[in-house]
Amino acid sequence: MTGLVQATGGWQRLGFALATLTAVVLGLTAADAQPRFPVIVALVAAVLLSLIVDRSRRKPNSRWFYALLLLAIWSGLLTAAVGLAFRQTGAEGAAFWPAVVAVWLGAWMLVAFLAGLRLRKGLAGRLQALLAPVVFGLTLIWFWEVVVRALSVPRVILPPPSAIAARIAASTDVLWVDFVQTFVKGALSGFAIGVGAAVLFALIVDRFDFLRRGLLPVGNFLAALPIIGTAPIMVMWFGFDWPSKAAVVVAMVFFPMLVNTVQGLAATDAMQRDQMRTWSASWPQTLIALRLPAAMPFVFNGLKISATLALIGAIVAEFFGSPTRGMGFRISTEVGRLQLDMVWAEIAVAALAGSAFYGLWALLERRVTFWHPSQRGR
Repeated sequence: MTGLVQATGGWQRLGFALATLTAVVLGLTAADAQPRFPVIVALVAAVLLSLIVDRSRRKPNSRWFYALLLLAIWSGLLTAAVGLAFRQTGAEGAAFWPAVVAVWLGAWMLVAFLAGLRLRKGLAGRLQALLAPVVFGLTLIWFWEVVVRALSVPRVILPPPSAIAARIAASTDVLWVDFVQTFVKGALSGFAIGVGAAVLFALIVDRFDFLRRGLLPVGNFLAALPIIGTAPIMVMWFGFDWPSKAAVVVAMVFFPMLVNTVQGLAATDAMQRDQMRTWSASWPQTLIALRLPAAMPFVFNGLKISATLALIGAIVAEFFGSPTRGMGFRISTEVGRLQLDMVWAEIAVAALAGSAFYGLWALLERRVTFWHPSQRGR
């Protein structure tokens, strides 16, 4: 286990201590004492505990004590962060921004420490790998909340995350209807059709070489067509409901999936193919036993690219015609009404859905292509 100082460098801890000291001095000397007393106490406690972390790490049989110290530092930073985000109504206090800098540097130290830990095996290791990005993401959300509240940014420009979360909680029924319309009906159906057609077409192209030379350049041309030009045409062809959005998604995911699959099918070397010929293997037998397994890393790369493009295509297509539901419809409508909290709520739902969909294919890739060098050591 690497130490906090070794993982982040001494200057982050020095900056953490100096920012905390500045906040304490200005908070005690300024007429309007900010931040409040619990925030200052939490920051000072986190600094003092961080000073003895490296020393306690070197002592034998001190693993539990070391873990308790880290937990105490995290608790102090969390207390200070909550106090700065929700107890302060402005940034007029002289000590406010030094305290914000102190919390940011402390969180930076914690993220660097978590990223430097040796991963364990199994489920514990996969959960451990999520700690650093989760803490980093929460730090960004906290900083967003603090800056918007402290500078009194108008909500029509940028609402705070707390307002977005409140809007999500109050509009779950609307968000669910939009999610089903855009993601389930439009994105998933278009993804399935586009990916299936691309894999089937890739097998045909691989079987007949003249199609590779003749049709792939045409596919490259079609893939270069801008979605902002093709989406209105698809709406006119297939109507305003989800089939037109699925058609846009098919057009977006087809070519990336086709190219990756064709490259994957060509990934085997000449010696492997010659070996299959010496065994008198037919083209289907060679495809199933050799070429498809070798193509799996490329196939999953195309699936992950298509997973992100599918939701983007479905949302953008709804800007050009949609029934009174859908993420794209809601975003365009609420922007016109200056309801930016609802817009960000839709964006948050779309981001979570897209990340989960991408993560599903990444997890399946790890299970299927465990033999590939890119998956070793994970």
